[in-house]
Order: sequence, then structure tokens, then C-alpha cells
Amino acid sequence: MSENSTPEAHASDPLKTVADAMEHAVQAAKDGAADARARVDEALPKVNRFMSRLVYTTCYTLSYGVVFPSVLVARSIPRDNPLVHGLVDGAHAAIDMVEDMKKGKAESVAGEPTPAIAHS
Repeated sequence: MSENSTPEAHASDPLKTVADAMEHAVQAAKDGAADARARVDEALPKVNRFMSRLVYTTCYTLSYGVVFPSVLVARSIPRDNPLVHGLVDGAHAAIDMVEDMKKGKAESVAGEPTPAIAHS
């Protein structure tokens, strides 16, 4: 065994000790980064599935909670009465106004002046 490889010689060379310590630190950082990447790669599909399921369930619940009571109320009202006629006429008027607004917006984008919306 040579004199440079003894623990006493190794301890007496502070630069070698620092270099070894830095080499071990770099290797530990590389190992830690590789381990972290492997864990993220393993967890990412699970998180993606969880988020997709959460969004789906939330949207399903909200739409069911809005549509079901609306349909229930709409089905419980007799069809041939002033209330239903007023709701239908109001819905048609709202649809017509939205169509007019869309046309006006499309014309203004094309460079033509927007028409004034008449209220009746």
C-alpha cells in the first residue's frame, strides 16, 4: 500500500477531501433528481385521472342539479295557459335578440356600422 492511500495521507490533503466530498454531493444530487423524476412520472397519471374524474363529476352534478329541477317544473305546468305562452314568447324574443346581436357584431368586425337594436 502506498503512502498516499493511507487514511492519514488522505486526511492530510484537504483539497482531495473537499473534492471527494463535492463528488459525493453531486452524485447524491443526481441520484435524488433521478428518484424524484421517477416518482413524478409514476404519480402524474394518477393525478391526471383524479383531476379528470373530479371535473367530470362536478360538471355532471351541476348539470343534473340544474336540468332536473327545470324539467320537473316545466313538466308540471299545464301547456295551454298564459304562463307557458309568455315563457315561450319571451324565450323566442331572447333568441331573436341574441341573433341580432351576433349579426351586429359580425358586421362591425367586417367594418360595417352596427344597427341600433330596437326595443319593443
